[in-house]
Amino acid sequence: MTADDFGLSEGVNEAVERAHRDGVLGAASLMVAGPASVDAVRRARAMPGLRVGLHLVVIEGRAVLPAARISGLVDARGWFSSDQVELGVRYLLFRRQLAAEIRAQFAAYVETGLRLDHADAHKHMHLHPVVGRLMVEVGREFGLGMVRVPWEPPEVLAACGERVGLGERALAWWSAVLRRQVMRAGMRAPDAVFGLKWSGRMNAARVKAVAQHLPAGLSELYFHPAVRREPLLRALMPDYRQEEEFAALLDPEVRGALEAVGGIVRDERP
Repeated sequence: MTADDFGLSEGVNEAVERAHRDGVLGAASLMVAGPASVDAVRRARAMPGLRVGLHLVVIEGRAVLPAARISGLVDARGWFSSDQVELGVRYLLFRRQLAAEIRAQFAAYVETGLRLDHADAHKHMHLHPVVGRLMVEVGREFGLGMVRVPWEPPEVLAACGERVGLGERALAWWSAVLRRQVMRAGMRAPDAVFGLKWSGRMNAARVKAVAQHLPAGLSELYFHPAVRREPLLRALMPDYRQEEEFAALLDPEVRGALEAVGGIVRDERP
């Protein structure tokens, strides 16, 4: 059970802390240049049982490097745009700038003093083959051993009553490219990931439904929790229901459903 966007806001950070101390959250992914990253690191240091990793931001967020150094990727404020198609082309055109920024984010993470448990990317932009390759290549230099490969089994979604279309099947197929990159580097990845179809809407009912159909192997369920809908969250994710996701992580019935099927409540990966 992982929380994304750790460091984006204090409302997110508070949700991560409470869901770890009182709920089923075992891991969180840190935005090293997030507006509340300092607060997130402070909280993480006080929770040695929380597995923390890098939430790489190469879309819709602030870069670590000055804008002048990576001007092909960010605007004058040093922010990546929200346009996935445009950025996908820019990653190809400005690969050296992208590599420099990815390296800077890993270095910034190491500087926090937190153990690097895993890495993933905001909006799963590491599914782009260039971003994925650089995450793996650079991450290996910093001791990265676990990467989220966002493969959400279509058959599980169907079993949960969801209509599975071409988009879900295409995403499942495309994630195989990233998995090969990860495996070739000698790294590990969860066998399945849940939270894509219901991104921002992983409520208790959906988590309990998934728990009944978990496939064999290691499954990761990821969330975007927050204790309140702050202006930044409303602006960036207007359709997300962060408070409902936070409530799911504290729900005793969710804990019970996971424990009943031998699900992972606290991530005990070495």
